[in-house]
Amino acid sequence: MRTVRGQGQGQRKITRFKLTAKLMIQIDQSWYDFQPGLPVEVSAGGVVVRQAAGQTYIAAVREGPEKFAVLPKGQVEAGETLEETAHREIAEEAGLTDLVLLEKLAVKERCSFKKTCWKVVHYFLFTTNQVDGNPTDTSFDYQLLWLPITPLPQLFWPEQADVVRLARDRLNLIR
Repeated sequence: MRTVRGQGQGQRKITRFKLTAKLMIQIDQSWYDFQPGLPVEVSAGGVVVRQAAGQTYIAAVREGPEKFAVLPKGQVEAGETLEETAHREIAEEAGLTDLVLLEKLAVKERCSFKKTCWKVVHYFLFTTNQVDGNPTDTSFDYQLLWLPITPLPQLFWPEQADVVRLARDRLNLIR
């Protein structure tokens, strides 16, 4: 669980909540503790950045009425490379196809939302000039969001905020 310095009050926990039909789920350390026996699912996705009016934005997606945003990512399909999966998932969920790969950013691991598998997610850093996205995965109601990279945007999964922080640091070194 991540902690941040409070306003003169020591440290406090940062957690994420997901509102579902009747439940409020708290994303805590239990999602990051490996559970032996869970099947492993390999996924890929990315942080997509674009510049506009002197500001840097990242692409995030929200599914239907969900309150929190996530980075686009998904499961590797047979015959795909990790980079191909990241491109496909970003197109499916965010509708962004005009992507330039800068580098591989990180590999993060956690349980799936329902804790039915262990996810190993490979994240890549991309740039784009594309503003509008038309998600191609019609099985979900994905909405593309452009969020300022500073201050760090609130994302549903805490490790994704860490990936965005890493992307922001890498972009500062590249410039």
